[in-house]
Amino acid sequence: MNEETPRATATTAPGAIRRCWRALRKPSVKYSFLGIASLFFVLGIIFWGGFNTGMEATNKLEFCISCHEMRDNVYQEYKKTIHFSNRTGVRVICSDCHVPHDWTYKLIRKSKASLEIWAKITGRVDTREKFEANRMRLATDEWARMTASGSRECRNCHSFDAMSADIQKQTIYQKHMKAQADGQTCIDCHKGIAHHLPKEYRDPDEE
Repeated sequence: MNEETPRATATTAPGAIRRCWRALRKPSVKYSFLGIASLFFVLGIIFWGGFNTGMEATNKLEFCISCHEMRDNVYQEYKKTIHFSNRTGVRVICSDCHVPHDWTYKLIRKSKASLEIWAKITGRVDTREKFEANRMRLATDEWARMTASGSRECRNCHSFDAMSADIQKQTIYQKHMKAQADGQTCIDCHKGIAHHLPKEYRDPDEE
């Protein structure tokens, strides 16, 4: 009796594996479960790859300025800033500032951005005059989003901890250190760094 017990235990695991394998290969009407699962696995990879490729394509500068509303307004302003041309040759494009890098936040942002197609369809900002009339609203919405995230997209490149007191001008460095101590983030002080400020926000002397 005692000699037979180990033998039974030894055969239990392989037997269970064989039964599971037979169940996977068992046909369901026409195809085996394993075949169907393999097909869905391959289709899942194709769908996931296509989905991500399409989403990344919408991050390219060419896509962002494919509509004249962006190309003729904020893009022209951005080209005159340090984010477009600078001594180090590092160029920041639209998605670097306006699209989160983290996949979950990126998907949420893309979903919300898809609603902006309605503005294109209805011609809400299809002229310079209409764009300027809506600039304050558009800017305020974007500033609020960046404030809520703690200027997350800015901090993908800029960090208080990486700022050098030896290289950065002392006045600017001290302001940055105070901002860090006060819990401020980039957008609190750097509104209008890549695009013109709304006229309601500008200093009267700049008009």
